[in-house]
Amino acid sequence: MASSTKYIFITGGVTSSLGKGIIAASLGKLLQSRGITVTIQKFDPYLNIDPGTLNPYEHGECYVTDDGAETDLDLGHYERFLNVPTSQSNNITTGRIYNNVITKERKGEFLGKTVQVIPHITDEIKSNFYKLGQEGKYDVIITEIGGCVGDIESLPFIEAVRQARWDLGPSNFLSIHLTLIPYLKAAKELKTKPTQHSVKQLLEAGIQPDILVCRTEYHLPAEVKKKLALFCNVQINNVIEAMDADSIYDVPLLMKKEKLDERVMTKLKLTSKIPLDLESWKDFLGKLKNPTQDVTIGLIGKYVSLPDSYKSIIESFTHAGASIECQVNLKLISSEEINSDNFQAKLEELDGILVAPGFGERGFEGKIETVRYARENKVPFFGICLGMQVAVIEFARNVLGIEDANSTEMDPMTTNPVIALMEEQKKVDQMGGTMRLGSYACDLKKSSKAFAAYGKQKIQERHRHRYEFNNDYLEQIESKGMIATGKNPETGLVEIMEIKNHPWFVGVQFHPEYKSTVLNPQPLFVNFIQAAIDNKKIK
Repeated sequence: MASSTKYIFITGGVTSSLGKGIIAASLGKLLQSRGITVTIQKFDPYLNIDPGTLNPYEHGECYVTDDGAETDLDLGHYERFLNVPTSQSNNITTGRIYNNVITKERKGEFLGKTVQVIPHITDEIKSNFYKLGQEGKYDVIITEIGGCVGDIESLPFIEAVRQARWDLGPSNFLSIHLTLIPYLKAAKELKTKPTQHSVKQLLEAGIQPDILVCRTEYHLPAEVKKKLALFCNVQINNVIEAMDADSIYDVPLLMKKEKLDERVMTKLKLTSKIPLDLESWKDFLGKLKNPTQDVTIGLIGKYVSLPDSYKSIIESFTHAGASIECQVNLKLISSEEINSDNFQAKLEELDGILVAPGFGERGFEGKIETVRYARENKVPFFGICLGMQVAVIEFARNVLGIEDANSTEMDPMTTNPVIALMEEQKKVDQMGGTMRLGSYACDLKKSSKAFAAYGKQKIQERHRHRYEFNNDYLEQIESKGMIATGKNPETGLVEIMEIKNHPWFVGVQFHPEYKSTVLNPQPLFVNFIQAAIDNKKIK
């Protein structure tokens, strides 16, 4: 297969959650900083078509791209590091692969042949490996294979990677295996045996890793690296140490120190197009690690026991905080634990309050109490998606006196649906991929906090919702001081609500956190943090 695009495949072994996504993003950043065009894709071995229907406790946050793909949260890391948008093609699951093959079989495209895992499933996987490369935009495509080597569900992907080596040729293919080197405190030893077994499983599948990246809590002595090289058939300078880092944003510099990018470029016969330039990244890290002030912000949600459920929001605070040299101390508070008796004690130490997105009525009334506290006590407030809807409901109940104001999501029979199901959602009977998804336009009022943040009137932000502000109540709500300051120019959908007589009270229907990157912090987050700083000063 002739190809000018180089392909790097990253597999994982020993245990999950080692950080394949961060290693992929860090390598991508290093190559990009040499002028090499890079994209990263994630292949997940679960049978769901996409993560859109998964509970956040199952898989962390569901990330959304500009083109409306509901994807794995690792795509958020790819965008945050590379500052380049991903798309529907960057995240493929086993479910999508099988769905595509079965659809083709039903159409008769296999001409009556018996449909099998090999070659039909593996061919479909490979065609998705190569799809982005066929666009001609990328010098390098990094492919992360989810799960662990040895998992039954990963086998077709591993076989497809083995075949890809022969399709692409040795100078266009590179295999990186990320593994764990555990430290046994009792023996005071780093143990290489789990990695040896993991590589053995890869070898049994027909793949010889070119580079070993070894996650470790301690530095790898020369003799450990030598042992790994000997028993895993890897050159010793291709055994890369990946020490635990204080921040995920340290990893590109740690990988640079280990010369991961140089090893990759040598193997793939790549040359730098520009001198390596990481100055803006180092500038960001300098500000991140040397803040001149700090604030405490409460993140109020129902999935706080798994912080990955709010990964993009948490990282947005990191980017925005660093941009104004402020350390944001995030306090994750379960909305289920907030009620009319304890809200004061739970919230009074906060300099700012963010009510997070979510679905369903669990913890809903706790969010109502939170918004009321922020509104009445002039605490800077930021509501995202459901957070904005909660703000509208609280205002309708406690300022307009509409006691039964609600969302039809929480109470389908409410007589005052200030938040209601979107018109195009009323005929939807399937859950997956059917919400309002992807990037949409929003026009801002010039007098608004949102306009002050963005510095422009027309913006594009990503969405993931079924319910919307009910415009039948707009005049009534605006008459009491809650103003629609952002609307979709085509549909009139209310995108942003603000309270006039409040230092900073902004609710947005979209998800601004999805577009925050290291080099482009999200402006609403920056202004919200600044409002929290100002609030702290007058306390």
